[in-house]
Amino acid sequence: MALENNHLVIMAGGVGSRFWPMSTQEFPKQFIDVLGCGKSLIQLTVDRFKGLCSLDNIWIVTSKKYISIVKEQLPEIPEDNILCEPCRRNTAPCIAYVSWKIKKRNPNANVVVTPSDHIVTDVVEFQRVIKSALNFTNQSDAILTLGMKPTRPETGYGYIEADLSLPSTKNKEVFRVDSFKEKPDEERAKKYLQKNNFFWNAGIFVWNINTIVNSIRVYQPDMAAIFEKVFPYFYTDKEQDMIDSEFPLCENISIDYAVMEKADEIFVFPANFGWSDLGTWGSLFDNKIKDAHNNVLIGNNINLYESRNCIVHTMQERKVVVQGLDGYIIAENNDTLLICRLNEEQRIKDFSQD
Repeated sequence: MALENNHLVIMAGGVGSRFWPMSTQEFPKQFIDVLGCGKSLIQLTVDRFKGLCSLDNIWIVTSKKYISIVKEQLPEIPEDNILCEPCRRNTAPCIAYVSWKIKKRNPNANVVVTPSDHIVTDVVEFQRVIKSALNFTNQSDAILTLGMKPTRPETGYGYIEADLSLPSTKNKEVFRVDSFKEKPDEERAKKYLQKNNFFWNAGIFVWNINTIVNSIRVYQPDMAAIFEKVFPYFYTDKEQDMIDSEFPLCENISIDYAVMEKADEIFVFPANFGWSDLGTWGSLFDNKIKDAHNNVLIGNNINLYESRNCIVHTMQERKVVVQGLDGYIIAENNDTLLICRLNEEQRIKDFSQD
């Protein structure tokens, strides 16, 4: 498998509204040092693909208002590889846009598509899985998605039901997808957990460029026609003008609905590398090391007294003192302070509107 044919697409247009006030419309969570480790989530995403593809083959698809942040945080990525969506249209148009552009430069490209704001704790296993997945799609016309082995009855993720009875002849770790399942209620999530063939849908896809382009042509012909029209203008000074006029005509639809649930050759690679989509304060709490009283502290000089089961994220304060709280989020950003019960975090979107 030729390394020069490996491409990485990072989708970085989201607004991360459930992480307010740390994440805002102007500066969403993928650009923030959420973990307190000195790097933003998008920088960590690029880091874990080191050695799997060259910097010239890394693509960032983002919103116009985040272009300057991407350039500042990832100066090593070629400017022509930072694609600017004029409006939000979900993952299918995002993937179509970058796929047609990659195809023009490299018709033999083998592509991994990933969100920009997930975390992975076992990078060595992650790289092994991605290498194996790229080998698989390099020699087949299959669409491959990564499935995470569930560790709890999670209601915040979609699930993939796999047929584990027969592995692919090309890769014994890869299996056919029977069906995609919507985010379940607690009862259904518990049933999924009891079976061994249900996996969390991580939203990480691997395919060769012809497979995905042809799939979009078949299942979303209107969308394909839009990018066929733009195709001659890629890598010219008219590209952005064409995208600005044509991209908003795309249907607002996810790649799951647009292609994955319609296509025949869909496979899943069950994996276990300490993955989280880090969508909420609760998921950050679950993924960080706790102190003796089950608190997560991110920031400097945080002092807790008679407090337990809290997450404190105060990167900008010189000193923070919390007394007598149990199960709370305490988070600040610029001129906003949030104090909210962890079990009420689904209301944070509403709080941010006030």
